[in-house]
Amino acid sequence: MNTGCELVTVQKEGARPRIPIAHMRHVYRLEEVEKKLGKLPPREHESLRATYERMLEMGPDRFQVKPSGLPAMDYLYDDLPNFHEALDDLRRQLALCADSRDALEITPMLLLGPPGVGKTHFAREVSQLLGTGMGFVSMSSLTAGWVLSGSSSQWKGARPGKVFETLVEGQYANPVMVIDEIDKTGGEHAYDPLGSLYSLLEHDTAGNFTDEFAEVPIDASQVIWVATANEARGIPDPILNRMNVFEIEMPSEEAARKIASKLYRSIRADHDWGQRFDPDLNEAVLASLSHLAPRDMRRALMTAFGNAKLDGRHSLETRDLPDAQGRRTPMGFTQ
Repeated sequence: MNTGCELVTVQKEGARPRIPIAHMRHVYRLEEVEKKLGKLPPREHESLRATYERMLEMGPDRFQVKPSGLPAMDYLYDDLPNFHEALDDLRRQLALCADSRDALEITPMLLLGPPGVGKTHFAREVSQLLGTGMGFVSMSSLTAGWVLSGSSSQWKGARPGKVFETLVEGQYANPVMVIDEIDKTGGEHAYDPLGSLYSLLEHDTAGNFTDEFAEVPIDASQVIWVATANEARGIPDPILNRMNVFEIEMPSEEAARKIASKLYRSIRADHDWGQRFDPDLNEAVLASLSHLAPRDMRRALMTAFGNAKLDGRHSLETRDLPDAQGRRTPMGFTQ
């Protein structure tokens, strides 16, 4: 349920385009929380009691992002040259609701690609583009399904799940929720860690999602889902059928050089010491960096900056870069 209240963000000059935040949405009903709180026995279930009291304190209203127009995305196409297909899909869906009264609705996305290709970075950029929050769950370290959907308050150490926490503790009704490495789901076979996703990825059923800890219906229908995986094998078909699947390849050598060059300038601009270094990388260093995954480029550049500084230079050279084991490339000749 939406109210007539509207809040618009202010865009700073030179900043990346931001979508105004418009309207408020109830993500739960206060009377349901009050009813649950009233039924708790005195001096029992203190953690659950604290959760209900926190829900009453926070109130049920959260900002719901709504684009006032199709946002500028050219910078994303430049920064993420290997994500153009996913960006095209996102742009189409933003265009559909840009000049309508409809809420923003994004079909869940699954990004398939090798480690370090930039899948999680893409999700963060989407969150920043929309001007909303982001929740993050790493499935590679997941040992039970309750991390997503909460665990029963009857269990020792029980707590709410990540979906509940992101909506209740956050400011937004439609945060970007990242399910990282969904193909590496662990846990016992008797309990499906992805079980809650079957309803969460469906718009109709997600509107009445009940966390097993709080047992209060939550409106998760506006959550924007982005899942990442190295491969589709091992992901249940009912999950795949609920998502738009994109295969993300490593950027071409030319695209990788552009990524490395922009990353170098970004690091240089973000640090006071960066101003002492040359404005641009030389061709030899760019060529070396173009063979790295985007995730590894930053680490390699930070190592190179430090090595160059220790040598008293203001320009990076290939010998400043670490080798595959993270060590500095040796100087001189080796036998």
